[in-house]
Amino acid sequence: MMDQRELEARIRALSKTVGANEPPESALRLLETLKKDAAPTEEMLRATKAGVVVGKLRSNTNKEIARAAAELVTKWKKMVEAEKSSKNSKKPATSSATASPAASGSKAAFTGDPENRKFESDGVDTNRTESKVRNSCIGLIYNGLAYRSTDAPANVIARAVAVESAAFKLFKQEESADYKKKIRSLFSNLKNKANKELRKGVNSGDISPDRFVAMTDEDLKSEELRKKEIELEKENMKKAQVPMGEKSISDSLECGKCKKKRVSYTQAQTRAADEPMTTFCECMNCGNRWKFS
Repeated sequence: MMDQRELEARIRALSKTVGANEPPESALRLLETLKKDAAPTEEMLRATKAGVVVGKLRSNTNKEIARAAAELVTKWKKMVEAEKSSKNSKKPATSSATASPAASGSKAAFTGDPENRKFESDGVDTNRTESKVRNSCIGLIYNGLAYRSTDAPANVIARAVAVESAAFKLFKQEESADYKKKIRSLFSNLKNKANKELRKGVNSGDISPDRFVAMTDEDLKSEELRKKEIELEKENMKKAQVPMGEKSISDSLECGKCKKKRVSYTQAQTRAADEPMTTFCECMNCGNRWKFS
């Protein structure tokens, strides 16, 4: 049976085939493969949007494609219903007053301490792929999304799977240093108390998984942090405006205006401590001023 990554690839191929108006045989062949080899869970269907894509094909103008899509949707619905029934039958009897979110149904809103939510305590299985690295990253993203959230575990894991899948698609492999660095960056920004707007945006769907994983470190910063950095830069730029007598003279820096190498300069830390210093320059020949870092 195909895993989530293969399912996602087949769904993309199906969308491309139908969108390009290729011969119906291509779409029918893909639908038949999905019917035969795919046994997706409810979370896989949500993460890959397979149900949405195939569901739309039920109204395709080609009757054979519409029929095949309808049969596939019916099959997947029955599988999801069987999955839910199986989960319910395994749950221990418990009163509604004392039931944990995991025990009272994955769709139930979280009622514990949102400050300390983790997938382990929520009773969520993060083994959604055949890769231990990717499953670990799904857990990390879950913990970030669940922080200070009362959303149902089922919704949080669905988003975590979708975010990790988008990151894997962007960086191609789980052993990529960039992939791991991005996952850690997303987690740390989600766990930042001041970054509630970012968490809210990802959890609500306003920030899609593809957009989220493509955001730069600057994009991920909270508004509060941006304001602090702007104030820091203004303050340090004032400090950098020292008298000419205290400035250094360089014969290696060249003025971009008059091309002379008679430049005075001074340096200051105008941004965060881990950022490079800013160099303020003034041409002693024509008075041109510029800065670089």
